[in-house]
Amino acid sequence: MKPKELHPLVAELFARGRRRSVRVAVEQEFLVADATTGAAVPIERVRRAAAGAIAAPYLGFEPGGQLELSLPCTLDPVGQVRTMVDDIASHLAAAHLTIYALPVDPRPEHEVPLQLTSPRYVAMHRHFDSIGPAGRRMMRRTASTQVCLDWWPGRAGLEQWRVLNLAGPYLAARFARSSGPHGRLSTWLDADPARTGFDDRLLVGDDPIAAYTAFAAGAAVFTAGGPGEHLTTMFPPVRPRSTYLEVRFLDAQEPFAIGRVINALTSLMYDATHRRSVLRALEPSRGELASQWRAAAAGELDLELVA
Repeated sequence: MKPKELHPLVAELFARGRRRSVRVAVEQEFLVADATTGAAVPIERVRRAAAGAIAAPYLGFEPGGQLELSLPCTLDPVGQVRTMVDDIASHLAAAHLTIYALPVDPRPEHEVPLQLTSPRYVAMHRHFDSIGPAGRRMMRRTASTQVCLDWWPGRAGLEQWRVLNLAGPYLAARFARSSGPHGRLSTWLDADPARTGFDDRLLVGDDPIAAYTAFAAGAAVFTAGGPGEHLTTMFPPVRPRSTYLEVRFLDAQEPFAIGRVINALTSLMYDATHRRSVLRALEPSRGELASQWRAAAAGELDLELVA
């Protein structure tokens, strides 16, 4: 994909908001199992069970059938998550289904088939298979907690982008619930390094739009939808989404623990003194970001630095 085709679309991804609002939205993923057998469950059975739930409008699915609650922006994300998860869990339990906030599915691969079979997902599956086994494990057997945060204009917004990327390994390690070669983070690191960007490529230079454009142009194209669709197949640890930033590097958290995650992220994003202090501490080691991500995935990152 040529950079000149991607650049205007990437510029839109980096537009940033016009106001300094502090809203948060949570995307919470769960593994789903039959309550009796523990087996994977067809997506349509889950949809039927969730019909009528207040959380139903926010229900989605990942390729292996993982359930995702994509909740709207709110000033009380912790209370919202608690209410929505309790609601959806109750409806599913009535249909003998159970959800688990686990970052990696313990069931073997052959028991967790690819359930979303649109051309995009089939092409993605095929592409990842050409690299190794991690991609299909990522698609079908991992779950995360993703947090979306308002992205500010001006200097503050540039700082927000850098601090989330630089602090990513430490935050991932702090809230890790899996580690080692088959942990969720290791799986992402191995899936397709050209499109996941767990290094300092996105922070090179003073122009984040140019850096992201080069990043996207360097990834193999496996869909037929043009540059716009190609950009949706980029999976960096922090994804630019025009007016907000999407944190994607966290293991799936238990709902009761999400408040601690949100506190850490909002402090980095919205407390200027703290944000700049962390940037001063981490900028000198930017070139070590790739090794920091590897150490975080292996469970070997210095816990004092994490603190």
